[in-house]
Amino acid sequence: MTERPGLVVIGAGPAGLAATLAAAARGVRVTLVDAAPEAGGQFHRQPGAGLGARRTRALHHGWRTWERLRDGLAAHIAAGRVTHLADHHVWCVEGARGAFTAHALLGPGQEESVAVRADAVLLATGGYEKVLPFPGWTLPGVVTAGGAQAMLKGGLVLPGRTAVVAGTGPLLLPVAVGLADAGAKVAALVESADPRAFVRHARVLAAHPDKLAEGARYAARLARHRVGVHVRHTVVAAHGTGRLDAVTVAALDADGRVRDGSERRIPCDSLAVGHGMLPHTDLAETLGCRLDGTGVAVDDEQRTDVPGVWAAGETTGIGGAALSLAEGRIAGLSVAARLDSRAPEPGSYAEAAGARAGLREFFAVVDRVCAPPARWTERVGDDTQVCRCEEVSAAAVREAVDGLGAGDVRTVKLLTRAGMGWCQGRMCGPAVAGLTGCPPTPARRPFARPVPLGVLAREPDASP
Repeated sequence: MTERPGLVVIGAGPAGLAATLAAAARGVRVTLVDAAPEAGGQFHRQPGAGLGARRTRALHHGWRTWERLRDGLAAHIAAGRVTHLADHHVWCVEGARGAFTAHALLGPGQEESVAVRADAVLLATGGYEKVLPFPGWTLPGVVTAGGAQAMLKGGLVLPGRTAVVAGTGPLLLPVAVGLADAGAKVAALVESADPRAFVRHARVLAAHPDKLAEGARYAARLARHRVGVHVRHTVVAAHGTGRLDAVTVAALDADGRVRDGSERRIPCDSLAVGHGMLPHTDLAETLGCRLDGTGVAVDDEQRTDVPGVWAAGETTGIGGAALSLAEGRIAGLSVAARLDSRAPEPGSYAEAAGARAGLREFFAVVDRVCAPPARWTERVGDDTQVCRCEEVSAAAVREAVDGLGAGDVRTVKLLTRAGMGWCQGRMCGPAVAGLTGCPPTPARRPFARPVPLGVLAREPDASP
């Protein structure tokens, strides 16, 4: 085994699992590193074994696909072709062609570190949610849409008894349905986009009847639960003393402004809100990979411009589980061929490449239709907290530009500390960029997550 070329896959979601299975099946020794206790990623997140869940399947979409991935991974692990390092948080990847090292923290206190050495790296680090601030968004009871879904899937708990699901994007539908199916009262689903805008893209939609059918099934389940759906609406404010007890929603006009007199107050004890997703690119940026927009730039084989580094799934652009599976398979096949110093066989991933092209086109339409409202910054009052970690207000961010002459996000950060906290700007970065009118810029941090000084002070043990 040690004589076979080695691949480290970072991330065990759909893309990472598909890549691992494809590469291992063709003789590549794979080390799969993931931060979660079990494989699956956010899409196939599993409840803890100690919870004794009996009907896990009811929480998931695409269960048969998950079974195939899970069983395939187990078979490769049993055969010695794959090593799965769960609960390992990769904080840095260094090296160059043929000699990479992934450094990961492990353990409850994350005070230990291991180093995984490999000939090639595949980044399948997924994405994270974009949440734009509004008055009251820091109240307890306000969570991200994905956070509510993670609580339900991973912890079998609800964020509250009465929920409002709001924002924009396709994630809102499964979150609202999942909460309602689990027993929560979903008082409203508030979508800022106008579904009628999809009509202009009828050709692309017609090529994906499975997606249309999926949306129709979600809509039918919402109707059965009597969930009110408000399109071209947005959450104007969240209210409560110490905890959320209501939200105000309002209709939007064609320019994205709130329509006068359309405000409506909805009692609730939880708000699941999200405005789309962004790719996780920290490790790619550290390695020097070029970005294409917000995602990692890749070629037809999912190779980055850094030799020996591949990327697949939502780190290259947000597109859902099916697209991640297609990209992961292509990347795994490419790695297996390239580590043998040959090009992939013609047609070896033709089916996956066809699926990738169609799904990328589909989600490009979704991105255009489900963009956040154009005028969202007008509803962010000066006293609204923008950076939660450092408690920086919208007034301070605006003053950095209007009063102190900042012309980029980095300068705003230096002047206000917005983005200097624990999340390193992942939560507030889009908001700061929107409020200042400055384009977001790659961070190029040396570390992808906080690292104890004790780990940096000692040489980590090498992995097997």
